[in-house]
Amino acid sequence: MKPNRLPYILLISSMLACNFIANFITPPTATPVPTSTPTPLAPAYIPPNCQNIPLATVPPATALAQPTPELQVNPEISKDTQREVFNQMVSTIEDVYVYPDFNGKDWNAIAANYRAQIEAGLSTEQFYSAMQAMIVELGDEHSGFESPADVAQSEADLSGNNDYVGIGVYILPQLEKNQATVIFVFPGSPAELSGLKPHDTILAVDGLPIAANGESYLFLARGPECSALVLTVRSPGGEPRDVMIVRQRIQSPLLIDARLVPTSDESRIGYIFLPTFFDQTISGQVEDALRSFGPLDGLIIDNRLNGGGSSDVVEPILSFFASGTMGEFVSRDGKRPLTITANPIENSQDVPLVILVSEETVSFGEIFSGVLRDSGRAQIVGQTSLGNVEILHGYDFPDGSRLWIAAETFDSAFSDTDWEKTGIIPDLAVTADWDEFIFETDPAIPAALSLLGRQ
Repeated sequence: MKPNRLPYILLISSMLACNFIANFITPPTATPVPTSTPTPLAPAYIPPNCQNIPLATVPPATALAQPTPELQVNPEISKDTQREVFNQMVSTIEDVYVYPDFNGKDWNAIAANYRAQIEAGLSTEQFYSAMQAMIVELGDEHSGFESPADVAQSEADLSGNNDYVGIGVYILPQLEKNQATVIFVFPGSPAELSGLKPHDTILAVDGLPIAANGESYLFLARGPECSALVLTVRSPGGEPRDVMIVRQRIQSPLLIDARLVPTSDESRIGYIFLPTFFDQTISGQVEDALRSFGPLDGLIIDNRLNGGGSSDVVEPILSFFASGTMGEFVSRDGKRPLTITANPIENSQDVPLVILVSEETVSFGEIFSGVLRDSGRAQIVGQTSLGNVEILHGYDFPDGSRLWIAAETFDSAFSDTDWEKTGIIPDLAVTADWDEFIFETDPAIPAALSLLGRQ
């Protein structure tokens, strides 16, 4: 298994992966060094409720001294409860983990280490951090643990109930580039009204790097409503610029991008960007888009940043394009089929499809793309995905915490390819990072049109 980088909602820090969301922002291990001194600026937009409030930014030194804010406080639990949760976790892992050899790890030694930590004494937050670390030691890059506060945030995110104080962007940390890239800008948000757009890159917050030394520092952008921050931003092909933005409450679902692609032959080619499968509003948005498009000559589905999500979201979207048994979920104890009943929207069951994938396409993002390609319904453009198709099952504990453990893998009904080893391999390779283009210059679009026989 290889690591995957996961998108975040800036200022919430929700990590979208496989079948769960977990708030796993870890305080930095090293102090970032300021990259510049922010230039005095005026915000392009001040929210109405902030009009008569003096604006102030938090000095970088103060920001570094503050602990990473938590969205919610976890209730205190006793050592007996810690033992109970731990023992249930260990038992569950030993019963259902998809790899009987524990992914080649010495599970007995791992469990003994964390049992000793509990017996030596851990605070509630230390305990939850330790349980997260224990699951990370399994090394499958998928399984995870959520504290009660994380569970509450996950459930809100899955329902599409984004409600937080921030600037209104959905971003992808790019640690190898020491930056974060904007995937989506919430409509009407301070970010949108300040000129931020998808594919823009955030380099710094109040002069401090948003990523450095292999760590992301998204917490630097957090702050109270009506407070201001200065982002150093770069658009594709442009020079860095400073933008002052005033934080406000964001209450909006994560939206797909659905549009018609301009073509020289007047063919009707649709484009739908799917940011995640971890939002129950997404399938309805796709249905609405297909109805608004009407009959199409071709459709491009962009899964390049889709980190997976819930089967409750994936299966309705698959039903627009395919039907029948698409494959099997395989556990240690048996198999269960992935069977889809057709739900045609306009000509969605017959329209030629091209799906865009990348190294950021993970889990159900890979399964969705792979089964449509293997069944003959779609062709693939982009980069080979990393191969992370384990299916997570959730197990709730008495304190309100939750274990997500890789309990199944997936076998396609149409090929013997092990996607966990190969990833999803494109029919036409196109390499371009999200921060290097905008929609109009996206090299994957003409490549997809060529596979559709259009231009």
